[in-house]
Amino acid sequence: MTLSLAYSPCPNDTFVFHALTHGLVPGAPPFDVTFADVDVTNTAAERGEFDVVKVSYAALPWLLGEYELLPCGGALGRGCGPLVLTGSPRDPSSLAGSTVAVPGDRTTAYLLFRLWSAGFPPAEIRVMPFHEIMPAVRDGVVDAGLVIHEARFTYPKYGLHAVADLGDWWESDTGLPIPLGAIIARRGLPVDELTSWIRASVRAAWADPSASREYVLAHAQELDPSVADAHIALYVNHFTEDLGTDGLAAARALLTRAANAGLVPPIHL
Repeated sequence: MTLSLAYSPCPNDTFVFHALTHGLVPGAPPFDVTFADVDVTNTAAERGEFDVVKVSYAALPWLLGEYELLPCGGALGRGCGPLVLTGSPRDPSSLAGSTVAVPGDRTTAYLLFRLWSAGFPPAEIRVMPFHEIMPAVRDGVVDAGLVIHEARFTYPKYGLHAVADLGDWWESDTGLPIPLGAIIARRGLPVDELTSWIRASVRAAWADPSASREYVLAHAQELDPSVADAHIALYVNHFTEDLGTDGLAAARALLTRAANAGLVPPIHL
């Protein structure tokens, strides 16, 4: 049996899944891997296109009928939230009525942005692949951009300014980690086995980081090895191995708050 698996080409995902997708986890089946940005996987999962897939926590209300949340392999943490960038320093409230580029309309980043900016909503939202957002802000195509992934480390190269860190805002407001990316599996698949295999892949990556090095750098948008290392160190943490009580509480808090604001359908995790 071969299972279809989709995740992003970002260093944290390729690092986590290297062992699993290269036959290095005993007992695991082969996987047919698709690389795609999270905005693509969110909508593909809604169509039921993959057996196992990395999606945004913000997309779960549309997916948990057909899929089940796995307690490992995802991206949660502290100090790793999305940033709001502009071409020059400005007050966040000045974003009211502006044009803002976002990396997907069902991403956690955009959901956090909607909760954060409720008092000064922008006039226009433009969805772009995340690697196109910083050039668009730099070139004045949009007034601001919401960025994720390694953009946290590279935005100064574009001459941009961070006017808000939505992770800092979320953590100070809730005391909880930031629930960014989730791993979900099609209902009916062996969840316990999948969980065991993914955890084994995470542990193998930690035990021998050099094993996945070539794979990680081959797929990274940012090829600077130091940036890839920083990306992995930030996004691959104990929540990746085990969502745990705090991780689940963070997901529940985000989706409950969003449902109360009328931004997502209510669900029970």
